Amino acid sequence: MLILGLTGNIGCGKSSLSNIFKDNNMKIIDADIISRQIFEDRDVLQSVFSHFGDSIKNDDNTLNRKALGSIVFNDDKKLIELNELTHPQIYMKIVNQIQKYKSMGEEIVVIDAALLIEGGYLDIIDKLIVVICNKEEQIRRVQYRDKCTIEEARSRIDSQMKQEEKIKFADYLIDNSGDINKLKLEAEKFIEYIKVNWCE
Repeated sequence: MLILGLTGNIGCGKSSLSNIFKDNNMKIIDADIISRQIFEDRDVLQSVFSHFGDSIKNDDNTLNRKALGSIVFNDDKKLIELNELTHPQIYMKIVNQIQKYKSMGEEIVVIDAALLIEGGYLDIIDKLIVVICNKEEQIRRVQYRDKCTIEEARSRIDSQMKQEEKIKFADYLIDNSGDINKLKLEAEKFIEYIKVNWCE
């Protein structure tokens, strides 16, 4: 089974590409979904509450994601602390899903993760796809999506690993500076290439 990693910075269209892959019957392991699911584990939830305090609790003792987000996304140190608490469980769930798809006889699985490189997933993938985009378009998309100023958009972009750094790890680059139709064409060419070179 071929294990593909899919990553890209905010506003570059990683999720759009992931959805196109899904529409083409490729199996996706979405790290974002898993990172939300792990808070259903009482032990993980309790360790996060203990670490960050009652301000991130709802009245019914569930996690107030917005409150947690406002803490960690304004403080790199706090974000690292959260990742250290949750990363082992996320990693384990991703590995378990890979094994499940392998046992089902799937030919290709895609791990979709914003922090794929930073999170140490390179050792469990065969090839890495990085979605890229020109800076002006990236800023425009972040502004549109998050309803924020240019300065806020730049700040969100600058808080991530630089695109140029991610490119160094890539086996495949997909440029998503154009519209969704152009991305679909690029994705379909890539899928065809992968199927010819890896699945036959």
